[in-house]
Amino acid sequence: MNLQSTDFELFGVPMQFAQERVVLNARWKELQREAHPDKFAAHGAASQRIAMQWSVRINEAYQRLKNPLKRASYLCELHDAPINAEHNTAMPTDFLMQQMQWREALEEAETVQDLEAIAALAASSELDQLAKIAQMIDHQRDFVAAAHQVRSLMFIGRFSSEVDARIDQLDQ
Repeated sequence: MNLQSTDFELFGVPMQFAQERVVLNARWKELQREAHPDKFAAHGAASQRIAMQWSVRINEAYQRLKNPLKRASYLCELHDAPINAEHNTAMPTDFLMQQMQWREALEEAETVQDLEAIAALAASSELDQLAKIAQMIDHQRDFVAAAHQVRSLMFIGRFSSEVDARIDQLDQ
């Protein structure tokens, strides 16, 4: 194992968007067993520190690989198409119109049922975006276009969080 390896190399999985969660989980447990600091207790403090570094590296990789949004962002960055969400907020007009309609619906929503309907729309859109990202990364190998879709997905995720917060408010 090499600390400089990509997350995909570290986990021994293909460098692609589509991943089997069960494979990632099993590999994470295996890697954690191999690198657990307690396993190196008899080898001294230096070995334990190295094991701790490995454990942290394994956990960071796992968090990136198991989350579709983080995995897509990571793949884009590995292929010289950084997300730059802080600086690049340009979105297609139709996407911005959809966001405006959702925001208006969110402002007008009065019941949990209204909010759940909005949440369902956002969830459906999120699934569509994930499918587009998978196609762009794994089949078209168009990481620049995938980065645009990732930014859209980030918007949808923030909106979904706002809807969930509103639902929580009404539930109290």
